[in-house]
Formats: sequence, C-alpha cells, structure tokens
Amino acid sequence: MAIQESLPEKKPDTKWKINVIRDRCKGCGFCIEFCHRQTLKPSDEYNIRGVHYPILNKDGSNCVGCRICEIQCPDLAIFITKAME
Repeated sequence: MAIQESLPEKKPDTKWKINVIRDRCKGCGFCIEFCHRQTLKPSDEYNIRGVHYPILNKDGSNCVGCRICEIQCPDLAIFITKAME
C-alpha cells in the first residue's frame, strides 16, 4: 500500500506555515522529495548559492505539519510553525 493511498482527503484543521531561509538552501531537494503531500516545489528563481530553493506548491494548504521537510533538511533551511489566524 502506498503512503498516498492511506492519507485522508480532508484538509487539516490546524493551519501550518512553511518557512524557508532561501539563502541557506543548497538545493538538495530532500524537502520536496520526501513531502508526502507534495506541498513544495522548486522555485524558478535562484538564491545566492545559485540554486532553486523550495516554494509552496499552490497555496500550501495541504501541509499537515508533519515536519518531514524540516527533519530532512541538512542545512536547517526550512522549518514549520503554526500559522497565525
């Protein structure tokens, strides 16, 4: 059984904000690859390192706050917080 098949279709009740420190990102793509909700995608722009940093795919409302992107980032360039209402 694939992970995506077992995920609920309902949007999460808690809203999460994905924070990216653009110039700290080295473009490894782990955050994008390991997100099981496809919340992130590479930007079209470059940071000071010359790489495409992650941005939200659409509006990011499908983020469930699992912090997989945060845990996988070797440069601590991404972190999750609760969104302000």
